[in-house]
Amino acid sequence: MTKALETTQVDMVRAWVDGWTVSRGTSAPVPEPWGLRVDVGLPGHAVRHVVPAPTPALVQQLTSAITVPGTWLKLCAPAELIAPYLPPRWTIDSPEYLMTGALAAEETAAPDGYTLAVTTRAGVTVARLLTDAGEIAARGQIAVVGRAAVVDQVETADAHRRRGLGRVVMKTLAATAVSRGAVMGVLVATPVGRSLYESLGWQVRSPMTAAVLTAP
Repeated sequence: MTKALETTQVDMVRAWVDGWTVSRGTSAPVPEPWGLRVDVGLPGHAVRHVVPAPTPALVQQLTSAITVPGTWLKLCAPAELIAPYLPPRWTIDSPEYLMTGALAAEETAAPDGYTLAVTTRAGVTVARLLTDAGEIAARGQIAVVGRAAVVDQVETADAHRRRGLGRVVMKTLAATAVSRGAVMGVLVATPVGRSLYESLGWQVRSPMTAAVLTAP
């Protein structure tokens, strides 16, 4: 790992949350004794608590104090270590992975049949690959906070998978982030996304467990 990537898990989580809030247009994260709180304010996603170093006692403390349905916990630990300490009404979502990667400004171009469109607004750069009919075949966005760039909402439409579109989107976002002074990329990946990012040299730093309090 280069010096630019030598950072603690708490730092990586803070960078991810800072960039995520910019990417999603939420209020800034609020430091808490256990990590960070983000007031999201959406149906089914009212608040999220991000915990870089969860313990059984901390999980029990948080879940006993939280009463608002749609409150999420994002915990840097595998689900099998978290599940035994969750009370009823808490549901674990699909597995996720905190990942980082060195950024490089590589030249890339849209494959035949697609057009690459890049826009930046309110600190968020969005890269889209469009078909000749103007449909979005693949997309992703990035928010730069300090020397870190947080990748978010990378998606490829089902009909356009396995054509290298995700790689084009990622390389485009990385080049944009480098031009704005970022040296490290941070994201939280799904199992499908993890394969793409690992093929680009990104590394898993921690498993992530997402749990939500459901309505009674």
